This record gives sequence, C-alpha cells and structure tokens, in this order.
Amino acid sequence: MGIFDRISKVFGSRRTTVRPEPPRHMTDLDREIAALYSVMVDVMGSDRLVIQAGRMDALRYMRSNDPGERILALRRILEENPTLGPVPSSSEIPGELVRLAEDIADIMARRNVEDKIEKKITEKLEQDHNEYVKDIRLQVLREEKPDAESPHDQQKREELEALDRVKLTQAVMELLRPSTLDEIVGQQRAVKALRSKLASPYPQHLILYGPPGVGKTTAARLVLESVRGKAPSPFGESAPFVETDGTTLRWDPRDVTNPLLGSVHDPIYQGAQRALAEIGVPEPKPGLVTDAHGGVLFIDEIGEMDLMLQNKLLKVLEDKRAYFESSYYDPTDERVPAYIKMLFEKGAPADFVLIGATTREASAINPALRSRCAEIYFEPLTPRDIVEIVRNAAARLNAELEDGIAETISEYTIEGRKAINILADAYSLAMEQSIEGRAIGRTADGKVDLEKRRVTIGKQHIYEVTQVSRLYQYVTKKASSTAEVGHIFGLGVSGFLGSVIEIEAIAFDAAEKGKGTVRFNETAGSMAKDSVFNAASVLRRVTGKDLHDYDVHINVVGGGNIDGPSAGTAILAALVSAVSGRKIKQDVAVTGEISLQGRVRPVGGVFEKAYGAKQAGIKTLLIPKENEKDIPEGHLGLEIHAVSTADEAFQYIFAD
Repeated sequence: MGIFDRISKVFGSRRTTVRPEPPRHMTDLDREIAALYSVMVDVMGSDRLVIQAGRMDALRYMRSNDPGERILALRRILEENPTLGPVPSSSEIPGELVRLAEDIADIMARRNVEDKIEKKITEKLEQDHNEYVKDIRLQVLREEKPDAESPHDQQKREELEALDRVKLTQAVMELLRPSTLDEIVGQQRAVKALRSKLASPYPQHLILYGPPGVGKTTAARLVLESVRGKAPSPFGESAPFVETDGTTLRWDPRDVTNPLLGSVHDPIYQGAQRALAEIGVPEPKPGLVTDAHGGVLFIDEIGEMDLMLQNKLLKVLEDKRAYFESSYYDPTDERVPAYIKMLFEKGAPADFVLIGATTREASAINPALRSRCAEIYFEPLTPRDIVEIVRNAAARLNAELEDGIAETISEYTIEGRKAINILADAYSLAMEQSIEGRAIGRTADGKVDLEKRRVTIGKQHIYEVTQVSRLYQYVTKKASSTAEVGHIFGLGVSGFLGSVIEIEAIAFDAAEKGKGTVRFNETAGSMAKDSVFNAASVLRRVTGKDLHDYDVHINVVGGGNIDGPSAGTAILAALVSAVSGRKIKQDVAVTGEISLQGRVRPVGGVFEKAYGAKQAGIKTLLIPKENEKDIPEGHLGLEIHAVSTADEAFQYIFAD
C-alpha cells in the first residue's frame, strides 16, 4: 500500500481537491511524493504552500527531478527550518516517506479536531447570543410596563412582607454582650494596651491572641467607640468598624470574586450594571478594605485565612489602596465613567487599622503579617472572673441566683461566652417551670412580660443543663493543706491555657544494692525521661544517696505527654521525697528545668501556667529566677517565688 493510500484510509473523504492522475511514465516513488504534495495543498492551500516553500528555501528542491530533494523540500516546509539537510540518500527515502506521511497525518488530525471545536464554539456563541437577545427583549418589555407585576412576583413579595412582620425578642448573646469597657471582665491589661494603641495619633495594626470567649471582638469594638472623635486619635466620629471572619473569607485566584479586597465584574459574563454592560465597560466592586476606610477592619480568626489572601492583604496595608485590573478596561474609551476610570487608575481608598484576632499560637500566624502588627495577649479567665460575668448577666436577665450558682457555673468553663450560654439555658429552663400552669403577665403584643416576672435559677437547673449538654467540670480542685510523701504538682501549658501536672514517686530498697530499677511512664515523652536521669544525678549530689540502691517508680497521673524539660525540678522533688520520706506541701506547684549542677533553668509559658495553678487551688508558685520578670508580683493572688537552685526550691516545697 502506498503512502497516499495510507493517509486516505485514515481520513477517508478528507481530500477536497480533485487531482488529475499522474503521468503514466512516473515511478511509484514519484507518485507517492506527488501524493504527499497533493495532501499538503489540501491542508495548507496552494498559495500558502508556495509562500512557505519560498521562506524555507525549498522552491528549488520542489522543482527538482531528484526524489530526495523533493522530500527534503517537504521536510523543510513541515519543520519550518530552512537550514535542514542533507538530501536523503536512496536507502533513506522509504523511511523518510513514512515519517512524512505520519507528520502530515498528525497535522490533518489536529485540523480535524480544531474544526470540530470551532464548530462547537460557533454553536455556543450563537446560543448565548440568542439568549442575550431574549433577555434584552424581556428587559425592554419590563421598561415599557414598569408597574406590571406578575401573580408569581406578587405572591413572593407578599410572603417576604409577612416574614418581615415576624419579630422575635433580642438574642440573648446580644442582650448580655458588654456595652462598655468597664463591663469587660478579667482583661484590664489587654484593654488598656488596646486603647493606648488606637488612641495614639499613629495607631498600629494589631493581632489579638487569646482563648475563645474572653472578649477580644467586643473589646476591639468598644475601644474604637471610646476613641472616635477624640484627640489625639485620628479616628473620626463616623469611623466604621467592619467585622468579618477569616474562616469564611473565600476568593478566586483569577480575582473574579474577592469580598475582602474587591473584584471586577466584566460586562459580558459577570453581570456588570446594565448601563456599563451595554457599552462593554467592566465594573469594579470595592471590598471590605474600602468599607473600613478611615476606621477598623476586624478579622476574627485571622490565622485561618488563606495564605495567599493574607499576602494580598499585606499589599493593601502597605499601599493603603486596593487596585483593580481588567482586560476589558480601555483607558482611551471616552464612554468610561469618571469614577470607574478613577478606580482603575488610582485604586480604591483603603486606609484603615487592621485588628486580627486568633485563638492560635503566634507561631501559626504569617510572619510577614506579624512583623507589621503589634501583638496583644488576652488572658484566660479565672473562676473569679467567670463568677463576675455570670452575676452581671443574671442582673441583665432580671434573674435571681441561688447561693453558689455562679461558682458552680465557673467549674464547667473558662470561657465567658460559654458561661453565659449555660446561664441562658438554665434561665430558659427556670422560666418554663415558673410559668407552667400559672397565669402570666404579657405585653401588648402578647409576649411574656419579662420585666414583671423574675425567675430564680437553682443548682438543679444548672445540673440539668450540664447533663443534657454533656458538660464536665473543667478543673478539679487538686490542692490541699495536707502534706504527702512522693506527690507534687508540676505545671504544663497548651496554647493559651496552663494546667497542673500531678507527679508521684515511690521508692523501695532494691533486693540487691546498686541494682535497683527505675520505671517511668512511656507516654510522658523522651524529654521527661531525660529529666528523670538528670534528677537522679542531682539526687545523689544533694542527698548523698544513689538512686540505683532503690526500685523507683515515677508516674505522671493521667499519662499525659510532657513536651519539654520544665517538669525537671518537680520530678527531682518527688524523688527526694520518695527516697528520704520528707513530705511535700500540696498547695505548692513548681516549674523549671533542672540541670546536672542542681540549677533551676528558665522555661516558657510561665504566665499561662500561673492560671493553671490558680484553677487547681494552688497558693504558692515556684518559677525559675530567670523567669521572674515574665510575671507580675502577686499575679492572680498567688504567692510567687523565683528560685535559682534546687536547694532554694526545697525550702518552699517540703513541709519540714
């Protein structure tokens, strides 16, 4: 089968030009080469083929009687290389013919696919055009009869109006939210720092860290209200507070939509306003950064934002403007409205103060964002803070609390928001029980008159709420006034919250002196095990006793992982107590790494650990001397001692 026959078999009726039969004196090779040229004429057209041959210096070879030179001409045209050579020899010609046929077949296949795609595109454009014309006709009809309303439209409007007339009472969280800075409990230092930064003539971008439900969002809103229109603060009387949530901010990498920074609606597919669509002008849509111009943009959970979106936000913070781009925008078009020209050429104003809030640790935040922001830490709430929050909320609800109710709620949460939720649930339960089978006072609109009905919330209501909600006591009071042997409280921290770690040790004389064993929790972690070995060396140093003379078992109650060396001093004290029989005070907690020389080395998270100690009822807190400046004296009412050595720590740890 010849080359031309192979191509014809693949593409069938693809040939559209009728060619005369080659002269009888031509060889089969000449016929195959002529067939290839004939197919190339079909694919490219004769004029284009001649022009391409001239560019590739192939015309002289096309006219040659030498089959090899005619094949070389075809190869130069296909590969668009005028320097291609040399002329194939007689033995190479069959292989060249096969390769040329395959290359031409590929071109024809692509052309066939392109034709099909082009046909589909044409059909789609025609369909879209017909729909567009139909929409225009409907719009013209509406303009002709602007007051006409179909029965369906009328029904929908009436349903919306009926829904709009239904009003519930104010949401309980909105009712109980602090309305002044004085009502924010337990955050005096953070609020003071926040206000000082916004009241300055040079306000700073801020990141607020802290556990959920401690008042970060409320504090930011109230601080802005307190400095509006007051010198030297630059915020005017009408400075906006724009609030959004970083977990819900989504954007399109093509910038088709971006509620934070703004986007551009093209006039064809995205529905720019009709007046602009008719003249083919894109419409910029400014985002939240422009809404916040002159005020505060508050992004809750900013650590959850997309990293690329964070980087784009940084650009806006630097430029103080949000810029727009669109391939549809023509700066020379005189029909473009002035405001759109201004948005494209100058950008939208975006001069605001960014306040981001997060429950994540600082290491999880974009370093570039952190470098541009001052950082403020909101403190975890103590049981005393929760009690005050609950009592304030009860007063707003016009509810009476039985003795100990606020204290009971404080045992189940350290979040102000959660405490209010528990109270609100208990209030609803008490209200339901108080009106069952009784006449109740109602207002003019038929609702229960809450001002005249005062309910009493008892412990049975709190316990019922906690049982239904599967709530458990957040912290069990662990401290006591009775000293014990081999039992001590260490301190740990996770995120913004500290907690006590119970460590206990027991020692028995080894069956054979010098061959005692030491057992320790496998789950406590490798660094905690290293602390045990360090403590064993220090034990011999301070007591003269060898740990290998005893069978010792050290246990971290609860099996928690101690990620770090901060339990070293506590482990040493537990070992000394177990070996010597000295009793340890049970209202003392200690944190600090222990060195082989018996020095108490600094650790992290001391401020947070103090909260964990307070929650557990600890009265005395021992910290490394080098951490002394990390925590204020008398913080949370704790007796805080900074120690440098194990011997200093023992003075406060042991009862005798």
